[in-house]
Amino acid sequence: MGEHELLVSVAFGGICGSDLHYYQHGGFGTVRIKQPMALGHEVSGVVQAMGSKVSGFTKGQRIAISPSRPCGNCRFCQTGMQNHCLNMRFYGSAMPFPHIQGAFSEQLVISASQAHPVADHLSLSEAALAEPLSVGLHAIQRAGGVLGKQVLVTGCGPIGSLLIGGLRRAGAARIVAGDIADLPLQCARQMGADETINLRTQADALDTYKADKGQFDAVFEASGSEPALRAAMDVIAPRGVLVAVGLGGEIALPMNQIVAKEIDLRGTFRFHAEFANAVQFLNSGLIDGKPVITAVLPFERAVEAFALAADKSQSLKVQIAFADTATA
Repeated sequence: MGEHELLVSVAFGGICGSDLHYYQHGGFGTVRIKQPMALGHEVSGVVQAMGSKVSGFTKGQRIAISPSRPCGNCRFCQTGMQNHCLNMRFYGSAMPFPHIQGAFSEQLVISASQAHPVADHLSLSEAALAEPLSVGLHAIQRAGGVLGKQVLVTGCGPIGSLLIGGLRRAGAARIVAGDIADLPLQCARQMGADETINLRTQADALDTYKADKGQFDAVFEASGSEPALRAAMDVIAPRGVLVAVGLGGEIALPMNQIVAKEIDLRGTFRFHAEFANAVQFLNSGLIDGKPVITAVLPFERAVEAFALAADKSQSLKVQIAFADTATA
C-alpha cells in the first residue's frame, strides 16, 4: 500500500450490464477479454488502513469507491475530459491490454482520491449505486440542461431509472419513461417518472407525442435498441437533444429526420466529476436509489447472482455482498 492509498474491505458490488456482457459473451462490440479478468466497478466499502500521507479518513470509515482512475496528465485530462483519459484505469475493463482488473474482491488497495465518505444513515448497499447514478448525471450534463423541459427516457433499467431520479432533481418539467417490461417501469415511477409506457403492449401510446413535429425537448435513449432510437426521432421536437446512453449494435440512422428537425444527437461515456455529486445526492436523500436494488446475494453465490441479474423479468440491480461489513 502506497503513502497516498487506502486498504479497503469491499462491502457491496453491483452487477452492471457490461459485467454481464463480459461474463456471458466475453466482451461487447470489438472489446474482447484476452486474459483472465476480475469484473466489477460499482462498489462500496470500509477503510481498514491508510497510507502515511493520507488525511481526512479513519479506520472503519464507510465509503463509496469511484472506479474512475484517469492519469491526470494526458491532453483530455488537462482539458477537463477525464472520462476520455488516454491512460484510463477503469475497474473491470478489457478495453486496454493488459486488462484493468475489476473491483469484485474482498479487499482493494485504492487511491485516497477514489474514496467518498458515506453518511451514517445511508446503507453501503445504496452507496454502491453511486457509480450507475454518475453515468446518468453525466448524461444529463451532456444534454446541456433540462430545467423546465419535456423529457423522454427509453430503457428503464438501473441506469435509466437512476437517470430519472437525476432528471427530477435537475428540474425537468415532465418525464415520460418507456420500456418493454413492467418491472423497470414500476421502478421508473418510483424514481419520479410522471408517465410510464410499456412500448411492447402500448404500441400507440407515443403517438400523441408526435404532434406538431414532436413534443420532447430532450430524449435519453438508455436501452441501446434501434427501434427505441428510431421511435425517439418521431417524438423529439425540432432542435431537441437526443442523448444516446445505452450501448447496442451498429444501427442505421434516419438522416432525413436528423437533418430536417435539426436534431442534436449526442453520445455520453462514463463520468468523472459527477461521482462526487452522486454521493452527495445519495447522502442527502435528494435521490433515493433503493427502488433500483432488487436482490443482494453473498459472494459465495456470485454465479447465481449473475444468472439473476441476466433475468430482466425479475431483476434490475443485483448486488453481491463481499464481507461482514456488508450488513451495514
